[in-house]
Amino acid sequence: MYANENEEEGGGAKRAQDAGEATNASFLRFAVVGSGPAGFYTADRLLKTFQNAAVDIIERLPTPFGLIRSGVAPDHPETKAVINQFSAVAAGERVGFFGNVTLGKDVSVEELQQLYHGVVLAYGAESCRTLGAPGEDLPNVLSAREFVWWYNGHPDYVSLPVDLESAETAVILGQGNVALDCARILLRNTDELAKTDIAAHALEALRKSKVRRVLVVGRRGPAQAACTAKEVREILGGGLATGLKDVKITIHDSDLQTTALDQEEMKASRTHRRVFDLLQKAASRPPPAGATKELEWVFFRSPVSFYASKDEQGKQTVGGVRFQKTRLEGGGNGRSQRAVGLAEFEDVPAGLVLRSIGYKSLPVPGLPFDYQKGVVPHQQGRVLSSEGASASASGAPAGEVPGLYVVGWLKRGPTGIIGTNLIDAEETVASIAEDAKRGLIGGFDAARQGGEGLRLLLRDKGVTHVPFEGWKRIDAVEVERGADKGKPREKMVDVQEMVKVAGSTS
Repeated sequence: MYANENEEEGGGAKRAQDAGEATNASFLRFAVVGSGPAGFYTADRLLKTFQNAAVDIIERLPTPFGLIRSGVAPDHPETKAVINQFSAVAAGERVGFFGNVTLGKDVSVEELQQLYHGVVLAYGAESCRTLGAPGEDLPNVLSAREFVWWYNGHPDYVSLPVDLESAETAVILGQGNVALDCARILLRNTDELAKTDIAAHALEALRKSKVRRVLVVGRRGPAQAACTAKEVREILGGGLATGLKDVKITIHDSDLQTTALDQEEMKASRTHRRVFDLLQKAASRPPPAGATKELEWVFFRSPVSFYASKDEQGKQTVGGVRFQKTRLEGGGNGRSQRAVGLAEFEDVPAGLVLRSIGYKSLPVPGLPFDYQKGVVPHQQGRVLSSEGASASASGAPAGEVPGLYVVGWLKRGPTGIIGTNLIDAEETVASIAEDAKRGLIGGFDAARQGGEGLRLLLRDKGVTHVPFEGWKRIDAVEVERGADKGKPREKMVDVQEMVKVAGSTS
């Protein structure tokens, strides 16, 4: 089949060979929907588990790698090194890549089930949680996910209305790694950012930015901060070359007073202990000479509403956040303390507010979905149907949808780091292997055309897909454009341009 062969449609000689293999009763075909870490780790494990299988990776953008490309901060190039490993997987002769193909629009779950013995959904989380607070829809109140995708050049968010010229103070709601990424990008010297793969439109906006003060706000205390020690070390400096050298760090001593329950939580979590120790050291460190910007950590505050202001042109925008002070209650016996509101409020002026309170996955037609948890219901990666009787009639255990699996954030929610997806993929592939032994994934019939059938289906629908060879052309152009500017790459942000370049033979 496969889209990384030396032919525009995906490799004629290889496709002919695969068409013959389709009659082989032992040959399996799998589709993995989503080309982020979860998708690539799953594809790799499937290939290693089944020597008689081919895997097609389906991605709605023309570019692969998901959040490695659009989620990892541009000043974290070392984190993106895993792309080399994923590229090696995609270059394998048993792997096909179908970029620019949207599940639920260009192809349905049911159509994929007819074409493949097994379908693994790995498309991640493409929406974000909201507070439901008054004023949340004011201009310049944005989700951190949107902001991250904006500065990383995600095609969906190139035109995000980010106003950095009317705001001197930015408030970030949340204290996880994404929140710290956003704070760091807002405060980092733009000459340093100019040497990264940050999107051109974002770099231009950041050069004009008037943001000089960023508040990172959490409902609980420093003993419960949701970030990792690595992210804190970087943003605080800590001797790292990548630290924010011209930024004053403000942490109030009163927030660092701990209780016995705080100590119990930190004893149970090495990460929380290390983060707390770093914050404690930073609080006593003098500010760098000539600091022109400030990062303030604010604890024990919960947002209740946003109030409006007017920019220099008289247009309404966000003017600030009203916070309710909180205290911690409960906890002990292995349970975490929870934040409860007090009858005390304060208004914090801010011209930019970023919500970093969590991502969430979205359902597609024909897919069971738990709207409350934002995940696909599953049992060790096996998708569970809301009508268990129809699934059990196929021979699968009651409630399971035979041949349909889930992995990554769509499976467990938006938690963990890149490496967490490897463990997650191993569990799901183990379930697939067990189902294959039990004869529950399609009967190995010749009607399962896999990638060849998908290519024909997309052609009949008028959908132009981008094979991996097409992505390599996009990659080459981006790297060339970046070299002209002293950057590792200059990302394309227009899907039509990507498709055009991918199809070019020059």
